[in-house]
Amino acid sequence: MMTATINWNRIKTYIVAILIPVALGAATGLIISGSMDFEALKKPALAPPPILFPIVWSILYILMGVSYGILKDKGLADAPAARIYYAQLIVNLLWPIIFFVLKWRLVAFIWIVALAVLVIIMAVRFYKRDTAAGLLQLPYVVWTLFASYLNLFIFILNG
Repeated sequence: MMTATINWNRIKTYIVAILIPVALGAATGLIISGSMDFEALKKPALAPPPILFPIVWSILYILMGVSYGILKDKGLADAPAARIYYAQLIVNLLWPIIFFVLKWRLVAFIWIVALAVLVIIMAVRFYKRDTAAGLLQLPYVVWTLFASYLNLFIFILNG
């Protein structure tokens, strides 16, 4: 009879990879919580209800972590992949501070466009290393482009 062995190192790799973006995203949420003015802003036609944002970002942070965890687990997380991953994560975490705390909507738009570029580069690099790791980034690419649209039109509508 064969018994299944649990590879705790693999499990730890994924737990750490997921916890980093989720915990940092939650910390950023706490930092900006007192500055949220989304309800008061004029928004474009496709703006989703505010409750959707924490749900979507939680899912995206989990997918981000799983994706990077795949690379780490398979030994494919080389230095360039790690650099782009952590660079986009830092840019991601600073955007809500720029948008909500500082209320620099135009700077936030430029910042999120830079984020979208980083996310696309990351998704392509991950895809070249591991197909699943790259494909898991597609919702993040789409959401970041959508968030760029929202940011631009909130800037325009709220001058």
